[in-house]
Amino acid sequence: MSRVRADEEEYWHSSKFRAFTFDDEDDELSQLKESKRAVNSLRDIVDDDDDDLERVSWSGEPVGSISWSIKETASGSTSSLDGRDSSLQKGSSSYAALPKQASSYSLSSLFKGRNKLSSFQSLSDALTDTGVKNYAPELRRPKAEYKDYSSDWSPKDTVRRMQRGKVCSLERFRSLQDKLVLLDEAVAGHDGNVITAVLIFLKRTLRREILFRELEVRQVALCHLIHFLRETGEQKFLLDLLRFLDRTEEVALSQYREHLNIQDVEKRREFLKGCIGLPFSAEDTSHIQDHYTLLERQIIIEANDRHLEMAGQSELFRKYPRKASILNMPLVTTLFYSCFYHYTEAEGMFSSPTNLKKTFKIPDKQFVLTALAARAKLRAWGDVDALLTTKNWLGYTKKKAPIGFHRVVEILQRNNAPVQVLQEYVRLVEDVETRLNLATKYKCHDVVIETYRDLKDRIQLTAYKCKVERGSAEEEKINSILSN
Repeated sequence: MSRVRADEEEYWHSSKFRAFTFDDEDDELSQLKESKRAVNSLRDIVDDDDDDLERVSWSGEPVGSISWSIKETASGSTSSLDGRDSSLQKGSSSYAALPKQASSYSLSSLFKGRNKLSSFQSLSDALTDTGVKNYAPELRRPKAEYKDYSSDWSPKDTVRRMQRGKVCSLERFRSLQDKLVLLDEAVAGHDGNVITAVLIFLKRTLRREILFRELEVRQVALCHLIHFLRETGEQKFLLDLLRFLDRTEEVALSQYREHLNIQDVEKRREFLKGCIGLPFSAEDTSHIQDHYTLLERQIIIEANDRHLEMAGQSELFRKYPRKASILNMPLVTTLFYSCFYHYTEAEGMFSSPTNLKKTFKIPDKQFVLTALAARAKLRAWGDVDALLTTKNWLGYTKKKAPIGFHRVVEILQRNNAPVQVLQEYVRLVEDVETRLNLATKYKCHDVVIETYRDLKDRIQLTAYKCKVERGSAEEEKINSILSN
C-alpha cells in the first residue's frame, strides 16, 4: 500500500506540467496576463496630446516603423491572429481555449492616441473590417491627389496645379512640342514662379540652340530667363543667350559688370581698360573711359596721400585723419575729398579740384555744391567767399551762387557758421518771403529789420520788436526806424 502511494506521489511530482507561480518568468500564461494588463492600461495612460509615447506592437517592434508597416500590410488578418496565438499553444490544449485578446489600438489611435469612438479595435480588425474603416490622415491621400505622380496630366492642368502649389513632375513632357505647350500655358497663366520653374526645366532638358531659338519668339519667357540668369549669376549662359540674340550692347554691359567681382585694384584697372574696346553705345563708351580714368587718378592720389599721412608731413592730415580709402569711390566723393585735402593745389596736379572738374566735365552747380560743403566743414569762410565771388569783364566783383543763396545758407548753417556769415548770404536771397523765413529761422535780426524797413511795414516791425532783447542794438535800431 505504501508502495502504491509512493508511486502516485512520484507520478504527480514527475508530471510535465508545473505548478503556477508568480515568480516564474517563463510561464506563458503569466506573460499573457501581464501583456493584457499592460496594453489595457494604455487606455488610461495615453492622452490625445501625448505624441511622444512609443507604441509597441505584439511583435515587440515600434508601431509605425518601416519593418512594422511592411509586416502588417503584407500579412492577412488570419495569419496575423494565428501568429499571435501560436506561442500560447505550446504547452497544453487548455491554453488554446483562452479567448483571443484583441489589440487595444485602431489605426487612427496609433497616431492620435485615442479612438474617437472611445472603443479600441485591433489592428487586424481595422484592416479586415469593410463596414467601418479608420484611416490615419497622414497615411492616406485623397484619390484626386494620386494623379500628382502619374502621367495623365495635360500641360494646362499641370500649370494650374503648380499655381496652387501642388507637386507636379515635369519629366513626363519629353517631346519638344509638349515642352513648348507647357511653356505657353505657363506664360498664359501670368504666374512668374511657374514660368521660372518651367524655364529651369527647359534649360536643363533642351540644347541651348533649340532653347534660344524658341525663346526668341516668346519675349515674356525670354525676359524671365534673362532676369533669372542675372539673379543667379550664370554669366556664361547669359552671354551666350545675348550673343545669339545679337544684343551686342547688352553683352558688353554684362561683361563690364564683371568688374564688381574684382577686388584687386590693379586687376580692376586693367579689366576696365579692356572694356573700353567693347561694342558700347557712344554715351556708354564715354562713361567707361571716365571710369577707367577716375580709377587711375584715385590710385595715384591714394598712394601720395598715404605716404603723406604716414610721414606726418601734412598738418591737415594730422588734424583731420582720413576715415577711408578713396579707391573705387564715386566721382562726387573723389571731388569732395579733393576739395577737402587738396583745395589749393595747382590745376596741373591730378588731385586738384579744378583738374577734376575739367577732366570729367563736372557742371558748375555740382562743383560749387561739393566744394562749398567741403570748405564749410573745415570752417574756411574765406574760401567760401572766394568760391561765390565772380568778376565781370569790367573788373567789378559780385556774389553769384549757381545753386541759389538759400541753399548756401542751409549748408553754412549745417556747418555751424556764425551769424555774421549767415546774414551776409541771407541778404542775397532774392525772394522776400524766403529771405524773411530764413532770417527769422536762423535769428538774423538785422536782415529781418532791414527787410521790414524796405517794405515800410510798421506793424510787423513793431511786432518783431517784442522778439529781440531789451536794450540790445537790434531794439535801438527798430526804435530809430520807427521814430523816422
